[in-house]
Amino acid sequence: MDQDIILFIVVATALAFDFTNGFHDTANVVATSISTRALNPRVAVGLAAILNFVGAFLSLEVASTIANNIVDQAEVTTTIVFAGLVGAIVWNLVTWYFGLPSSSSHALIGGVVGAMFVAVGTSAINGDGIISKVLVPALIAPLLAFGVAGIAIICCYRIVGKLAPGPVSRGFRVGQIFSGGLLALAHGTNDAQKTMGIITLALISSGHLGNDATVPTWVVVSAATAIALGTYLGGWRIIKTMGSRIIKMDPAQGFAAQGAGSAVILAATHFGYPLSTTHTISGAVMGAGAAKRLSAVRWGVAGNILVAWVLTLPASALVGGLVYAITSLFGSGAAGPIVVAAAGVALVGFIFVRRLQRGSAITTTPEGSRA
Repeated sequence: MDQDIILFIVVATALAFDFTNGFHDTANVVATSISTRALNPRVAVGLAAILNFVGAFLSLEVASTIANNIVDQAEVTTTIVFAGLVGAIVWNLVTWYFGLPSSSSHALIGGVVGAMFVAVGTSAINGDGIISKVLVPALIAPLLAFGVAGIAIICCYRIVGKLAPGPVSRGFRVGQIFSGGLLALAHGTNDAQKTMGIITLALISSGHLGNDATVPTWVVVSAATAIALGTYLGGWRIIKTMGSRIIKMDPAQGFAAQGAGSAVILAATHFGYPLSTTHTISGAVMGAGAAKRLSAVRWGVAGNILVAWVLTLPASALVGGLVYAITSLFGSGAAGPIVVAAAGVALVGFIFVRRLQRGSAITTTPEGSRA
């Protein structure tokens, strides 16, 4: 009975992570379309949510990587998976609070690895898999997106350089509807699968699935729904950072950045790499800006994002390990996950209330009128 309760908490926590992934990474998908006025915010977010949902059904390669190539399945327990998920959610909320577009993917992997390290040690961590499937793609993807976006924007400017600016801008805004849609599809294809892989790992560790089992249909549907809902609600603080604080984009740059980002993400998904969509689209945005003029990129903001990237794996691993240690104090039953989950819900509620109160205090006068 205790194991079934823990499994239920793990599945609920995994879907909560998927939801935070959606609202945390909404900026990756819609920021460029909004900043160039190709789409109004509500339409952009709604379109992204729909295509995130559809994209989750296109592939299962990344889910297989998460379930099989990060940690030793034989050593995984549902409590370890739970602790890793809490580590990822905490890091997502911290970076959301400060408006930093960090990697939800690396937060999830870091959280699980940290919990596994505290529970079992290094012997249960697949170092080769982490290096080849996570770290190497994490380094290559943003650089590749940077280069592809830079080349794409140079080609675009050469093709339309002598044409009237008005029709050109309108044409690229139409193009952004399609490139932004492709990016949303790619995001759903790669990111929703990470939650599918984690839930599958929990089902295997609890004995509900065999080691070679495929992802159940209900897991695919629930993960797709959670990330779509998170995307629809949106992470507006991060959208501001991605859409205008890194560079001030024109429609051609937005089109190039979205096209380059989606191409790299879809290629990585085909090979089963749990890629950070944040890393990729950030690289593409900077590449599209730098190719036009190096000074167009606000490198200070880009540096802050880079710091968040570097800290994501170790920070989420630290939280995941700490959560597992706290959970173990209550024994091997369901008491630990129940207590930690209840405390987590209370903390999340407190953070959201404080954030809403702070935003209200900034935007209104004491009489309640707009400042």
